[in-house]
Amino acid sequence: MADTRTRLAHLRQFSHVLDSAIRIPGTNFRVGMDGLLGLIPGVGDVTTGLASVFIIMTAARMGVPRSVLTRMIMNVAIDTAVGVIPIVGDAFDFAFKSNLRNVALTERYMTAPEEERRRTERVSRLQLVGLIAVLVVVVVLGIIAAVAIVRWIVQAAQAMGIAA
Repeated sequence: MADTRTRLAHLRQFSHVLDSAIRIPGTNFRVGMDGLLGLIPGVGDVTTGLASVFIIMTAARMGVPRSVLTRMIMNVAIDTAVGVIPIVGDAFDFAFKSNLRNVALTERYMTAPEEERRRTERVSRLQLVGLIAVLVVVVVLGIIAAVAIVRWIVQAAQAMGIAA
């Protein structure tokens, strides 16, 4: 248990540096290296995404189950994917704080009674299923939109006598 507490303390410290080490003067809002490095287009988000993997690997070594690890991976993937979008991604980086979320998940799982651990696993699985469902819907809608746009272009070209 002492080893678990030590690892959790190190993870809290690491996530604090990544997500909330610096308080913005005059506010209670905090930022970390993740948000600051994210301001460097592409490179910053990839770098901090890789740093976030350390938290997930440590959680795995501590015995966090696959369903919770998958949820943690999704947090980092969302943070990294949205983070690469100029301006919007930077604001998202400052607000989402995937590392603090992942350490909280690890801590909640590792320090909870068995019944709470099972509930955390169940919720993680449900969130994963929900996310997969949303991704499927987005992909299907994207395909439908792409087909509709191609049809519209072909019809417009035919109407102008460009295509046969």
